[in-house]
Amino acid sequence: MIRTDRAIFAGPKSLTRRSLLQSASVAAAARLAFPSGAFAQDGGPEVKGVKLGYIALTDAAPLIIAQEKGIFAKHGLPEMSIEKQASWAATRDNIVLGGAHNGIDGAHILSPMPYLISTGKVTQNNVPTPMYLLARLNYDSQAISVANEYRDTAVGLDSAPLKAVFAKKKAEGKEVKVAMTFPGGTHDLWIRYWLAAGGIDPDKDVSTIVVPPPQMVANMKVGNMDAFCVGEPWNEQLVNQNIGFTACTTGEIWKKHPEKALGMRADWVEKNPTATRALLMAVMEAQQWCDAFANKNEMAEILGKRQWFNVPPADVLGRLKGDINYGRGKVAKGTDLFMKFWEGGVSFPYASHDAWFITEDIRWGKYDPATDINALVAKVNRGDLWRDAAKALGAAAADVPATDSRGPETFFDGKVFDPADPQAYLKSLSIKRVA
Repeated sequence: MIRTDRAIFAGPKSLTRRSLLQSASVAAAARLAFPSGAFAQDGGPEVKGVKLGYIALTDAAPLIIAQEKGIFAKHGLPEMSIEKQASWAATRDNIVLGGAHNGIDGAHILSPMPYLISTGKVTQNNVPTPMYLLARLNYDSQAISVANEYRDTAVGLDSAPLKAVFAKKKAEGKEVKVAMTFPGGTHDLWIRYWLAAGGIDPDKDVSTIVVPPPQMVANMKVGNMDAFCVGEPWNEQLVNQNIGFTACTTGEIWKKHPEKALGMRADWVEKNPTATRALLMAVMEAQQWCDAFANKNEMAEILGKRQWFNVPPADVLGRLKGDINYGRGKVAKGTDLFMKFWEGGVSFPYASHDAWFITEDIRWGKYDPATDINALVAKVNRGDLWRDAAKALGAAAADVPATDSRGPETFFDGKVFDPADPQAYLKSLSIKRVA
């Protein structure tokens, strides 16, 4: 039985930070009581900068733009270091090390990772490294790509046409491999959801492998995988190199879904509350810049630079604007599937979204079914710090959600996740690792 408090996730009007903390008083008591609310009000940041990691994915843009445009410096953090990571596993390992030991103190990170790291589910010897999730960096604009070997099938948003093809390939003694970027991370959950919705068991019918985002295209080119899920610009690059095609974007699976986050070591946040607010304010300002369509061309040029992604800006630009070349002759212009960074509360870390990530990781065996979802969310999600920083920045009311829940979420196959009742959601799913 999954433990939840129905009152906490009852809907958009009932989930509040206060109710979350009441559901996890022990976790809340362990937190630093910030002076004057969330941050010290006098003086500037305690430090002039912090080391943050990023992966070469378009959704790292807020950190890169904040650095390139001097926004970090504007908010009192002139010595920021934005360091490229080789993989999400490297991001994890460097966060565990921490900045004081030649690692990093935070990162552009897959939204489930602060939870997996905080609970020790993915760390060496299962030793927890407490983290806080401070902000969401983006919505949408990941994709599921399939090798050209399957271009004549009808596979798209519906993965079912691959079921018989994959089964035939396995019967011939060949391995069917689908790649994602980190076990239990967003790309793992998207491709699992997509496969399972089409009747393909991601643990039994295929082999699920881990490949770092920048290595996806090269691996598919040499035939190491049949399908993968990753963020941009790698799906677009795959199509541009005529190696494979986009079956669907993740925004088609779940419209306006949360994706990457700003995750920080909890000890750094507690030691540097004023710097935390400055960091959040700078990232928020950069997200607003990234969200403006007038800035998309410049953004693609910046991200394409050698020191950041080292890719042609054209591989970045199209999907930033919602222009999607799926391959196989299908091109969609001006869609609403572009990456979203700010408007309408994108940056706010909804607790209800984190509850879905935890529930899906329960579905696939990453957490015990008895996990207290509310307590875990209350321990890691720091929407309260986001709100304080947004107020200090003068964010528009329309961009600051009134509550910590976005309410029930509906997926492309009609399944509904109600954060008030994760058990009902799990019961509705036919393929899963939990009863």
